[in-house]
Amino acid sequence: MKTYLVGGAVRDLLLGRPVKERDWVVVGETPDSMAARGFRPVGKDFPVFLHPETQEEYALARTERKTAPGYRGFVVHAEPDVTLEQDLLRRDLTINAMAMDSEGRLIDPYGGAQDLDARRLRHVSPAFGEDPVRILRLARFVARFAPLGFRVAAETQDLMRAMVEAGEVDALVSERVFAELAKALVEPEPGAFFEVLRACGALARLFPEIDRLFGVPQPPEHHPEIDTGLHTLLVLAQAAKLSADPVVRFAALTHDLGKGLTPPEFWPRHHGHEKAGLAALNSLCERLKVPNAYRRLAEKVMHYHGHCHRALELRPGTVVDLLQRLDAFRKKDALEPFLLACEADAKGRPGFEERPYPQAAWLRAAWQAASSVPVKPLLARNLKGAELGWELRKARIEAVRERRNSERADQGPPL
Repeated sequence: MKTYLVGGAVRDLLLGRPVKERDWVVVGETPDSMAARGFRPVGKDFPVFLHPETQEEYALARTERKTAPGYRGFVVHAEPDVTLEQDLLRRDLTINAMAMDSEGRLIDPYGGAQDLDARRLRHVSPAFGEDPVRILRLARFVARFAPLGFRVAAETQDLMRAMVEAGEVDALVSERVFAELAKALVEPEPGAFFEVLRACGALARLFPEIDRLFGVPQPPEHHPEIDTGLHTLLVLAQAAKLSADPVVRFAALTHDLGKGLTPPEFWPRHHGHEKAGLAALNSLCERLKVPNAYRRLAEKVMHYHGHCHRALELRPGTVVDLLQRLDAFRKKDALEPFLLACEADAKGRPGFEERPYPQAAWLRAAWQAASSVPVKPLLARNLKGAELGWELRKARIEAVRERRNSERADQGPPL
């Protein structure tokens, strides 16, 4: 049985990166011969098997022929006569179209090693244009490898633009789009994912709520970058520094969608954009079937990030009400993701990247003070329902007031 290590494992070995999983191609075999060797079939669309000991995936060498629009319209040919070179030819990028034999010899018929050295992402063949998912995958690879200097080859950029113009990306199903988005959000430079999509026109088709932010101005005294789309990418970059959680990064990405809806006659001001953007966020989440955890945090950050930025100026009662609306009293882990996304927003501006964000520290302290208020004394007074809630709120407000006054004792008069 002729087996070859292929794809990302070979690429990462040559880059000196950790290999997380290994995929293998088998040449000259059939499903029956694989089963006879103890391999277990798991592939739905083409013959893939699990090794009886390592559980790694072994796929029969195959070719594909496009028969319909979109990414599902393919006929797979996986027979013993398919060669390794034919199998590699159907892959997306040259850096993913290399193989190693059992002796560790590199098999590189399409120049993948040279493109690795040149830090170039280039499609293997025109067949790239038959599968719109590859646009998302390539954008995700840029988000992963941008720190190493990788860029999209000009000819591949032209091909992706032609695919978008031909309507190929319109055939993508929402679940697949979100799946690629979620993966891109955890890459080192998630903003590069959106830059690639915008350059080929796919951003407007797949994420119009984000695309419309570009070219929308903001007040330069608060936003030296001016452009809202650029600000969004800067915020996403800061979120990537502050948190590895894709839910936090998604909230940072979507926090200013409302600014894309401001009528031009009101530019560069965006009064009320926090509430205005909720409909756009809901539309995006419904269309892409975004999980509830992403949606809930994104809604809170969109609606209340202005409150967070003004936290040091808010009255104790307003602070308690904010914490209540964030569900921070009921869920101990609800506050921190919100604060991280808001901090990313504050730092996502040129010259603000290293500035401290004391608002987060104050809201954490206020939450600790308010959360420490005991409920038992109130229950001992036979308080129930709305009356209990009102008295608990009053006690929490007083606790926050005392905490603020304690922190300001050496800085000025109490509130």
